Amino acid sequence: MTTVSTSSTSERRERAAELLPATPTGLLIGGTWREASDGGTFAVENPATGETLTRVASATGDDARAALDAAAAAQASWGATPARERAEILRRAFALVQERREDLALLMTLEMGKPLAEARGEVTYGGEFLRWFAEQATHDDSRYAHTPEGSLRMLVQRRPVGPCLLITPWNFPLAMATRKVAPAVAAGCTMVLKPARLTPLTSLLFAQLMVEAGLPDGVLNVVPSASASAVSEPLMADPRLRKVSFTGSTPVGQNLLRSAADNVLRTSMELGGNAPLVVFEDADLDVAVDGAMAAKLRNGGEACTAANRFYVHESVADEFVERFAERMRAVVVGDGLDEGTTLGPLVEAKAVDSVAALVDDAVARGAKVVVGGSRVDGPGHFYQPTLLRDVPADARCMTEEIFGPVAPVATFSTEDEAARLANSTEYGLASYVFTADVRRGLAFAERLEFGLLGLNAGVISNAAAPFGGMKQSGSGREGGFEGIAEYQETQYVGMPL
Repeated sequence: MTTVSTSSTSERRERAAELLPATPTGLLIGGTWREASDGGTFAVENPATGETLTRVASATGDDARAALDAAAAAQASWGATPARERAEILRRAFALVQERREDLALLMTLEMGKPLAEARGEVTYGGEFLRWFAEQATHDDSRYAHTPEGSLRMLVQRRPVGPCLLITPWNFPLAMATRKVAPAVAAGCTMVLKPARLTPLTSLLFAQLMVEAGLPDGVLNVVPSASASAVSEPLMADPRLRKVSFTGSTPVGQNLLRSAADNVLRTSMELGGNAPLVVFEDADLDVAVDGAMAAKLRNGGEACTAANRFYVHESVADEFVERFAERMRAVVVGDGLDEGTTLGPLVEAKAVDSVAALVDDAVARGAKVVVGGSRVDGPGHFYQPTLLRDVPADARCMTEEIFGPVAPVATFSTEDEAARLANSTEYGLASYVFTADVRRGLAFAERLEFGLLGLNAGVISNAAAPFGGMKQSGSGREGGFEGIAEYQETQYVGMPL
């Protein structure tokens, strides 16, 4: 049985000093860890202190092509590997992640900043993708039938898409890797994984565990780089690549979609968000505030699913804000390794600048600061948990993704107004609704243009559920039964009777 560590802060720092030198910092290509072809590296920093943790190999275009060479060479044999064998590799990887959960969590806290308790939660969440797709790998929905006219035998079968480029973000460095790698492994695809520049260490340790689990050489290749385009551009132009899966900002996703068009690549895009959280007058406010805290402050607000705009019925707005403010004031800001910390740093200095600019803009337009509203003195990249009320619709924080611990509250008077406000964005990823009337909530959900909806819940992501958005929040789905289909082609064979 896995237990949660009760070690002290000093003991955790001692373990970090041991763990960092033992964590891979090179490129994984064809089963071998190597330096970048030009010897280049980049620094990985601790956002809580600004200190350099280590340096990681920075892949060049030549390295990216070498990684695709390895993936292409391994594709035929890996695609022909029995599904049961692929499933067993994923199952062993799941077990290894559980064994190393404290090390994975510690690395995440060090390089990304989230409190250690949240990092442990991500290990649990990320590991479930390995277990879920281990279970799905052997499920084959191929079918055999006669055509309706009785003229042909019809065989419909699934096959791997082929070599994939997987580009993951910095905010969930384990879960976003497992959410892409696990279904690709289950479907029989080889991969080139490009982890985020800010948080590559967790993904590199995860890749090492996949190798230990028995993944053959060349199936998973990992190419961290200081320049995302140095890796993506040569790979996207190579006809051997057959799919790209990207999680990140909408502008970058749009550029990748344009590049993907040249070779008609299969694409999965999980892009930006601007999630509304709607509180109706009949909502249980204890439940609504719990949900608001979870939807806003999970991962410090640095999540595409984070509640970005809070619309509260005018009759309960004062009470909701009062209760929300009380909870926000109780948040403990600090280094994620420290005892009692519930909100860590933002990932880098420019993230703090961005959040501060959004708050300043809202205040200049008439919003009132209820809690927070300021930077926290360094070292590190901290911003206070912040609650704003009476935020006008034209404030930037109501139209742009905040990606920080700031909750802007506005009011509404009718259900129609709530629906209009919630949908008044080009994004359509996550949304949240709180009401005591489940029928009302479900009916309201049908009016919302979002791929995900939490009904009286602030956290709903699950490996068994399809994750993805509408409109400019992307295309395709990750997780659930739908997740493996994103890595499969459908082939039809017709035969005379």
